Amino acid sequence: MKLQRKNRVRALAVGALAVSGALALTACGSDNTSGGSGGGAGSAKAANIKCDGKGKLLASGSSAQKNAMDVWVQNYAGACQGTEINYQPTGSGAGVTTFLQGQTAFAGSDSPLKPEEITKSKTLCKGGQAIDLPMVGGPIAVGYNVPGVDSLVLDAPTLAKIFDSQISNWNDPAIKKLNPGAKLPDLKIQAFHRSDDSGTTDNFTKYLKAASGGAWKHEPGKKWEGTGGQAASGSAGVSSQVKQTSGAISYFELSYATAGKIPTVKVATGAKAPVEATVDNASTAIAAAKPAGQGNDLALKLDYATKAEGAYPITLVTNEIVCDKGNKADTLPATKSFLTYVAGKDGQDALKALGYAPLPTEIADKVRKTVATLS
Repeated sequence: MKLQRKNRVRALAVGALAVSGALALTACGSDNTSGGSGGGAGSAKAANIKCDGKGKLLASGSSAQKNAMDVWVQNYAGACQGTEINYQPTGSGAGVTTFLQGQTAFAGSDSPLKPEEITKSKTLCKGGQAIDLPMVGGPIAVGYNVPGVDSLVLDAPTLAKIFDSQISNWNDPAIKKLNPGAKLPDLKIQAFHRSDDSGTTDNFTKYLKAASGGAWKHEPGKKWEGTGGQAASGSAGVSSQVKQTSGAISYFELSYATAGKIPTVKVATGAKAPVEATVDNASTAIAAAKPAGQGNDLALKLDYATKAEGAYPITLVTNEIVCDKGNKADTLPATKSFLTYVAGKDGQDALKALGYAPLPTEIADKVRKTVATLS
């Protein structure tokens, strides 16, 4: 349909924006439900956004959700006036640090809070603590730039060796074995990783550790520990390097691959067929995630070594980090209003065209109920 195609084009255009800098837009300020029309790429229904709070709402963190956040803020701004929402995609590690220093209303993180971060948060969250609210999921695509190769299959052991400098050429026997019909060139592999502390790196290396059968020797984490390779900042940085560098490979959210028209690896998991990085395949994996948090913390535990049919194993779930109690009084109303929209049907419906996986219904319901109790 024409309107849907138009919205999809607009959404992908938003996704192509550079990560550097913050998106600051005028947003919600009325105590009543707005009747205005949303102008965002996700076709938000403005009547369904309840606008609370006034002033400036600062947030930062995950660059993985940057493209989603652009659309959410744009749609929210189309419905509401009076509050300036400013989200800076500084990376998950920097976002959590800034939040714990009391500088932002919430943070975005692709990794759940660590026990020591929860302990530290009790100083900030008077009478409470920081919690994880899952908000957006999706596949971490492995994008590549290999001339003449339009389809590529890799498995966890081979990816581990590529990103640890143990496989250095595209016509390596291990890659040939997985791609018997491909014309693999005699070309050096240029593996790029994130230079910043990144939840995407954390999830990618958790996959390598869990699924590679011991080929990945390093401990997972937000900081890159692999041997060799080249570094770039943010998902936009590594995806740009892949786009412009012959022989390159890296990991980044599917939205960046979609916007940059970068081909992505199909992952051999042990299922009947290699699994493509798609929203639906990531949703299959995320739906099987187990609860990992306690109380109001809704953190999820993903199965990175899944062999389920059609389940894409390299996934992440971005959490919004807030205090369950002790949030700042001047930003709490707008924070609750914005996060309620984001976790609602309209906010989640905006995601799929961008290459993200909407939350399973039962998880989204829990998130909205938890947001309503924030104080």
